[in-house]
Amino acid sequence: MAKQTLGFSSTVFRKKFRDGMSVRNYRDNEIIFSQGDAADAVFYVQSGTVKLTIAATRRKKAIIGVLLRGSFFGEGCLGGQTQRVYTARSIGQSNITRLQRENTIRTLKRDPQFARLLMAYLLSRVIRVEEDLVDQFFNFSEKRLARVLLLFGQIIKESKPEHPLKVSQATLAEMVGTTRARVSKFMVAFKKKGFVNYNGGLQINSELIISFLQSRPMSVVTEA
Repeated sequence: MAKQTLGFSSTVFRKKFRDGMSVRNYRDNEIIFSQGDAADAVFYVQSGTVKLTIAATRRKKAIIGVLLRGSFFGEGCLGGQTQRVYTARSIGQSNITRLQRENTIRTLKRDPQFARLLMAYLLSRVIRVEEDLVDQFFNFSEKRLARVLLLFGQIIKESKPEHPLKVSQATLAEMVGTTRARVSKFMVAFKKKGFVNYNGGLQINSELIISFLQSRPMSVVTEA
């Protein structure tokens, strides 16, 4: 998943990119781009939340990222990627800036400060991906689910949706990498502990979940 890292306004982007950018509002569940589309631009989340999914077959797909305000995505085109390898979809309403690939490359060359900021963001994404891989391979489903719920707690805090956030157990199972039945079992236990509540939508007690995660250290031990 991803943390908020940068804070570029549309005005700042317009000064840097001029005609090489555009801004658009997306509705809940609206596709920003699809897997297989031409990779010709970089995107930035001005507000809202974006979900990244990848499909291997019609029946097999996975959620590979949930991005908050201040996140870039689609940056693979800067490294020579010609087609999108995942689908980007808005969760709730979002405001997204689109930066043309050629303009972005030119700006990176002539604006060292912007280049450093983007590099720092991409490195933070790499670190987060590594953490997620370790989590997927070595930690129990219960802990992975707790981390996902903590992310949704951050989404609720960041986006302050007009309507209560509703997340299906099937979606949680995709993000955790386990079965819906196991997610259902864990969610019942989490509700009893006060981690979550369903009062018209998903409510997260982040403080209790953080305490739970801290009491269960990562299964991987770093060698001295």
